[in-house]
Amino acid sequence: MDIFEILLSASFWTAAIRIASPLIFATLGELICERAGVLNLGIEGIMVAGAFAGWMAVYSGTGLWMGVAVAMAVGMVFGLVHSLLTVPFGLSQHVVGLGVTLLATSLTYYAYRLALPEVTSPPKIEAFQPYEVPFLSDIPLIGPALFAQTPLTYLAFILAGVVGLVLYRTPLGLALRAVGENPSAVAAQGLSVTGIRMGAVIVGSGLMAVGGAFLTMSAFDSFFFEMVNGRGWICIALVVFGAWKPGKALLGAVLFAAFDALQIRVQQMPLGADIPYQVFLMMPYFLSILALIVMSRRAEVPAALMVPFNKGER
Repeated sequence: MDIFEILLSASFWTAAIRIASPLIFATLGELICERAGVLNLGIEGIMVAGAFAGWMAVYSGTGLWMGVAVAMAVGMVFGLVHSLLTVPFGLSQHVVGLGVTLLATSLTYYAYRLALPEVTSPPKIEAFQPYEVPFLSDIPLIGPALFAQTPLTYLAFILAGVVGLVLYRTPLGLALRAVGENPSAVAAQGLSVTGIRMGAVIVGSGLMAVGGAFLTMSAFDSFFFEMVNGRGWICIALVVFGAWKPGKALLGAVLFAAFDALQIRVQQMPLGADIPYQVFLMMPYFLSILALIVMSRRAEVPAALMVPFNKGER
């Protein structure tokens, strides 16, 4: 099987959409934060915490959707911590974000060892199963890729549309975009810049945690610490790739996932036997960097991104 046959196979695109799903959740969360003017570098740790919280909730006996809700709530708590330190107190968003990542990862490790002190291999849960949409899943190539996925994948794509609709078609979205561009103008209208920014970071962090929960509750059926594996940092790059627009960010997530799915299959080809496997592991990141360089040259960064706002100052 050559590369063109791989690209035209339904199984390849099914895998690409599945790989893209957690990236979509987390990228949308980061996009909301940055649109409001806050860079959230806590994304990697929040995804780890969300992955563990959702999995542990289901392992403890709750339903799958309750596990998703628990993961989102945990992410929102870390978002509250991040927003309190960066928005009203104006601390460095870089330092706070990295601190949140370290805090979330460390607390997750502690909670895991506290809850399962004698376990050598992570126990399994009954994860979300693929649901085939009647008739649509029978469409050649597109059907299995888009309409034979787990419910969380469908939710990811729906949320991309919802976020785009809210950002560009509602007063709330206008206010959120405005605090990332010209917060003084928002304050002049009597709106709370602090409240909008904190709300954006809290909601965005919740979506990041759901992205982590996807890994334990939809992609896999257990939890291990290496499972996030830098996806949070990729999502930050995807926001830039998508020029801070949900639709383009979604396409970027699918593109990266396609590169990732492709490198796995290329390793199994005769060509892959003569090339170190590290080259294939590097390929999706290398290609994504190239795409990021091309797209970022035309991207317009929110004017007030990482700029603290103090009422009364210009």
